[in-house]
Amino acid sequence: MPHAAAPAPKAFHAAYSLDAFPGALKGGVVGIGNFDGVHRGHQAVLEKVREEADRLGLPGYVMTFEPHPRAFFTPQKPLFRLTPPHAKAEIVRAFGLEGLLVLPFDASFALREASDFVERILVKRLSIVHAVTGYDFHFGRARAGTPDYLRQSGDKHGFGVSIVDRVHDEGGETISSSRIRKALSDGEIALANGLLGYRWFAEGAVRDGDKRGRELGYPTANIALNPDCALAHGIYAVRTVIDGVLHNGVANFGRRPTFDNGAPLLEVHVFDFAGNLYGKTLEVSFVSFLRGEEKFDTIDALIVQMDRDSEEARAAIAALQPLSPLDLALYDIPRAGEAAAG
Repeated sequence: MPHAAAPAPKAFHAAYSLDAFPGALKGGVVGIGNFDGVHRGHQAVLEKVREEADRLGLPGYVMTFEPHPRAFFTPQKPLFRLTPPHAKAEIVRAFGLEGLLVLPFDASFALREASDFVERILVKRLSIVHAVTGYDFHFGRARAGTPDYLRQSGDKHGFGVSIVDRVHDEGGETISSSRIRKALSDGEIALANGLLGYRWFAEGAVRDGDKRGRELGYPTANIALNPDCALAHGIYAVRTVIDGVLHNGVANFGRRPTFDNGAPLLEVHVFDFAGNLYGKTLEVSFVSFLRGEEKFDTIDALIVQMDRDSEEARAAIAALQPLSPLDLALYDIPRAGEAAAG
């Protein structure tokens, strides 16, 4: 696990091209990788970036790529993305680093030689003083840029290099994005959250629905998640931020087999909330998996089960403890009851 996450710096820079790279980060310490999930293994890289940046008195930031190289090379195989760029920026900032640089991964970038990546980007454009990567990070054409190659390049060009070894969970297994994807797909939200070190979250705009939830006594905010989302269909205890305030709730992700068995949709019922959410973008964090989605013979039977789900969701959220300092930092915002009392 990483050390305590530092307070977010006063200035955070998110750049989505080299041309937009801010001068404030030039000559800094960079962590390089795909970082899908920014899980506990990735956080070890971030921790090393922060350690070196503090030691050298320089800014520390993260470089990543979009789209994910796997999605670029095999577009016919949908990739369940854990964290889109804006989510990475949120996590990196909460961790206490000063920026995120997202480089477009296109055909020309894929053909860039490893030496060109080092010389033209790391040295000439970014003027890095130190680079940090994971043990399995490769870069450049045909993945020729290995961790050893990066070390040798650092010796040649005068920048330091740190390679972070694999990180294991409490059972001795390597923490990886693929394990987290599988856990989410299997409904093992507790395992996924444990590997991430924070509650997995998804984001989307609230769209107009058929108002069926309101008729059942459970009005919902309807959100269409990315088509590549392979989250298990079912009922979840969730939390969401509305206008800077953290609210608790219960959500269904699935096809609504009792009604239309339609396209997958996230339907969030926010406890004790009566405002209008249409048009808002909600970030929903998943606390626990309560049960799988099922079809009910009658509406009354469905409502009885929804009442039970709500009770279970409230209990699960009431028992929450921070998974890590990062988890605490991500949700260090007023709760609904606290905000009203304050």
